Amino acid sequence: MTEDENIIEMFFARSEQAIRELDLKYGKVCLKLSYNIVNNHQDAEECVNDAYLGAWNAIPPARPKPLLTYLCRIVRNISLKNCQRKGAAKRSGIYAAAVDEMEESLADINTVENEIEVRELARIIGEFLDDLSAENRVIFMRRYWFFDSYRDIAGFSGLSEKNVSVRLSRIRQKLKEYLTEREVFL
Repeated sequence: MTEDENIIEMFFARSEQAIRELDLKYGKVCLKLSYNIVNNHQDAEECVNDAYLGAWNAIPPARPKPLLTYLCRIVRNISLKNCQRKGAAKRSGIYAAAVDEMEESLADINTVENEIEVRELARIIGEFLDDLSAENRVIFMRRYWFFDSYRDIAGFSGLSEKNVSVRLSRIRQKLKEYLTEREVFL
């Protein structure tokens, strides 16, 4: 049994040790993700703790695989809600910069009239990401899903910050062209 499966079994047994093990294994990743969005250590810690509670309430019946992805999604959603609750006018940091970068490539979410269109857009973007090289896909996801800084991505990938910036700019342009070809109106 993998370590993640052991943690999930602790959740099913309703052992509070599950939360401690989750925090030991993934706490730093979750805290960094949340901080990249809310740009405040105290708020980030609160969001991560709320995510642990969310995991506690969802497991069982959920049996997430992989556990890290499941947990990061909870942390990300809670952090985004926290950021929205505190007001977009106050937003700052990497999250705001990443959102601003993507605005020129994607349609305004407010123009999407229903959930089917949102799902279709997500499917199309997923296909676009599948066509990227593994390295470019990781760079894109680190920036726009995890909201990592150029410096963090450069350190992770072994590239310079400028190279990361240029690659992301090119990927955004390709995404815009890809969406236009598929008649997703921008």
